[in-house]
Amino acid sequence: MKRRVELKNTQREIYYFRLRLALCLGFVLLLLFILLARFVYLQVIKHDHYQTLAESNRISIVPIVPNRGLILDRNGVVLAHNYSGYTLEITPSKVDKLDATIDQLAELVDIQPKDRKRFKKLLAESRNFESLPIRNRLSDEEVARFAAQRYRFPGVEIKARLFREYPYRERTSHLIGYIGRINTNDMKKLEDEEEAANYRGSDHIGKTGIEQSYERELHGTTGFEQVEVDAGGRGVRVLSRTPPVSGNNLVLSLDAKLQEVAEQAFGNYRGALVAIDPNNGEVLAFVSRPGYDPNLFIDGIDEQNWNELNNSPDVPLNNRALRGQYPLGSTIKPFMALAGLHYKKRSPSYTISDPGYFTLPGSSHQFRDWKKGGHGSVDMFKSIVVSCDTYYYGLAVELGIDNMFNFLSQFGFGKKTGVDMEGETQGLMPSQEWKQKRYKQKWYVGDTVSAGIGQGYDLATPMQLAYATAILANNGVGYRPHLVRQVQRSGSNATPVPQVQPEVNMNLNPEHLALVKNAMVAVMQPGGTAAQAGSGAPYAFAGKTGTAQVVGMKQGEKYDESRLQERHRDHALFIGFAPADQPRIALAVLAENGGHGGSTAAPIARKVLDYYLLGKVPQPLPTVSDTEEEHD
Repeated sequence: MKRRVELKNTQREIYYFRLRLALCLGFVLLLLFILLARFVYLQVIKHDHYQTLAESNRISIVPIVPNRGLILDRNGVVLAHNYSGYTLEITPSKVDKLDATIDQLAELVDIQPKDRKRFKKLLAESRNFESLPIRNRLSDEEVARFAAQRYRFPGVEIKARLFREYPYRERTSHLIGYIGRINTNDMKKLEDEEEAANYRGSDHIGKTGIEQSYERELHGTTGFEQVEVDAGGRGVRVLSRTPPVSGNNLVLSLDAKLQEVAEQAFGNYRGALVAIDPNNGEVLAFVSRPGYDPNLFIDGIDEQNWNELNNSPDVPLNNRALRGQYPLGSTIKPFMALAGLHYKKRSPSYTISDPGYFTLPGSSHQFRDWKKGGHGSVDMFKSIVVSCDTYYYGLAVELGIDNMFNFLSQFGFGKKTGVDMEGETQGLMPSQEWKQKRYKQKWYVGDTVSAGIGQGYDLATPMQLAYATAILANNGVGYRPHLVRQVQRSGSNATPVPQVQPEVNMNLNPEHLALVKNAMVAVMQPGGTAAQAGSGAPYAFAGKTGTAQVVGMKQGEKYDESRLQERHRDHALFIGFAPADQPRIALAVLAENGGHGGSTAAPIARKVLDYYLLGKVPQPLPTVSDTEEEHD
């Protein structure tokens, strides 16, 4: 039997072996190339990115909130300042059972129902990862009790905070305003203005008044610390620190003592007072009554206090000095007299015979003067002294509403003064064009008659009225009213008070000005409508009273204050400046439902002027009897 012999092709096997080996080697090399390429991509191309991520795991950027700037009056009296304290804060995203946690915290720290309500309100307005205060201003004992039980409350911590305080409370509430917690709308505005980065770590922002208008000056610049942290997120050491820059201090033109005198002078009346230095536009006093306690708003006002303020018939949240719009009443008459002289519709000697009413040609409707039977023979000087309505009814018709609009607008009526506080309203100085645009109606001559004594459509804020009075006092030269006198830059000892330039120069005729000013001085003397308020003053001051109707009266019906509800009574107005020859202060006073300007508003002004010019608070003035001097 023959053996079977198998022949191997050695060369072929070696070829295939080498081929497989080459393929394996190529695959390995490919994997090595991919690995190397990935390594280069991660270590070279994406080096900065991953280094940042690595550093962020190791380093925490902690913002350092700057100290908010102080607000002081012209004499250095502090109107808004900061103090340190402890808050108990909860981060909702780190707490599983929020209500249960708060209940447990209440066993250690006094947490009132109003604290819970405020916390829930803040929770609804804030983001879930932000820490929110459940209690502010903890005592040392409360801090110690919580610290001993800290391990039981993940997501709850005690923080040292700077708190804002307003020591003058209601007295400067509408002027200084207040700060409040940053909400969604505030953050959106900061992002739109590219300021959000500077508010990292900040909880509060100016909401009203000076605090809002000068927020950028007061806030300062946020600092940062680079802190190395361990795996548990605890700080190990500070790697670098960029210190914060404190906010700038604001020095106001306001005189805090003058403000106090003005507030007290109002007694129980609601109203407003604005006093301005006519030589530079500095606001010396800014009163809006009633006020409110701005400290209530800093960390969110509780429901009870909010309802009391919001539902009060006295509307304490309304800034009457800046936003209240009232008829000018007879305070318009000095400006009307200047308009009549300017347009040559009246001469100083032009005289009318006042029967106690005015009628338009071809009409039987009577526009009554405040004095039944009239004032007899009245020239321009006397028309201001006794506040003769009949004289100004006729003058208004001769001027026409458009001439009145053009001239009185130069004093700032019907437009914003530009005072450095947000929220100012512009009042109203009507014209034919305005009425057509607003009501789609023509202007009637009867509208002009009412406008001649500051009634009808005419409206002004106390700020506008004080500004117009300052221009008149300064012979037609006006400076923009401003509340901030100087900004003290952080780190500097003193900064000069900036010089201001006039914004208005009317080039009024000196003889016309002298006539009107002398008549306003006579208003404060025997026979004038504010004689009692001017009695015994050791300085000469000029003034004009006014009475603004709140409810209309039927033709022939006599105004009887005693028969009207208190809130339906006329508003009392007064404008004035002193000393009359070289004015240092001009002011406007409004007493809501105060009746007559001579008996209510003018005495308030007298007390303010006595303090400012003489350095004393005068005794209460005698009550004015029911005479003609009481009107306006």
